[in-house]
Amino acid sequence: MPLHIVRNDITKMKTDAIVNAANPTLLGGGGVDGCIHRAAGRRLLAECKTLGGCATGEAKITGAYNLPCKYVIHTVGPVWHGGRENEPQLLFSCYTNSLRLAKEYGCESVAFPLISSGVYGYPKAEALSVAVSAIAEFLTDNYMTVYIVVFDKAAYKISENLFESISAYIDDRYVSENEDSAEFMVRRKAVFSQCYEDASAMAPAHPSMADLQSAVSQIDESFSEMLLRKIDEKHMTDAECYKKANVDRRLFSKIRSDKLYRPSKPTVLAFAIALELSLAETEDMLQKAGFALSHSSKFDIIIEFFITHGNYDIFEINEALFAFDQSLLGA
Repeated sequence: MPLHIVRNDITKMKTDAIVNAANPTLLGGGGVDGCIHRAAGRRLLAECKTLGGCATGEAKITGAYNLPCKYVIHTVGPVWHGGRENEPQLLFSCYTNSLRLAKEYGCESVAFPLISSGVYGYPKAEALSVAVSAIAEFLTDNYMTVYIVVFDKAAYKISENLFESISAYIDDRYVSENEDSAEFMVRRKAVFSQCYEDASAMAPAHPSMADLQSAVSQIDESFSEMLLRKIDEKHMTDAECYKKANVDRRLFSKIRSDKLYRPSKPTVLAFAIALELSLAETEDMLQKAGFALSHSSKFDIIIEFFITHGNYDIFEINEALFAFDQSLLGA
């Protein structure tokens, strides 16, 4: 773990292996296939000529030559025929067989393009869904960092209905900084001034060191302590939790060993999603780490949308965050 969706050129990925969406001959072609062959140089084609081609859904491995990775894994995706010719199962096999081959060769990181979504015509949203499902299933029992590399974000969209629903939810709740009118600013300044006056009137004139020590002694449960308590309450193992949260086990180990560890906001929310916390519980967990949800943040509103709709699929949430140009959950 974890799985990342990134916008990049796959030939620039510094992973142990990259995956090539090849044709059955393995002798190069257009799209991603052509880009990888051009970047790797002629020796890649020479090695591919020795492999005898590749069947749809299968995978074969070669050296990477001029690429900044160790290996290129070549897999042949299905041509889209409306889903009538076993395309989803074949595409699923492309990812599974590529990952198994990466594991066999000791790879700790691998980058995939969105297989079959170019000239082979596989609908991009459905191709992404298959990719995420196959990779997530593999990562349940295996440790590896996996990237889905999208060269152009406009090359795919999450489902239109989901996109529109999230957009409407954001529009209903989003407070843009540009919407601050002069009247609103005056009102806010007046409220802040009154709050300051009230606080000043209530504050003791000269708080003592004993008062400070008393206040510090009342420190609340930390984020780490709350996380471990919630894992126990949900009857989950540590591994089940950090895998479901799309978080690296090394990061989880740091959190577990240091009760004062301060995680990032996306990491806190990833654990809240993994534990399927309610909105109130999520806000409580955020407070333990010094954060809060705000309707002035699209990122926060999207998280709130999924929690209030009872959807705790972290990969689907990350697809939506990616579509709206927001940070992803997890490590």
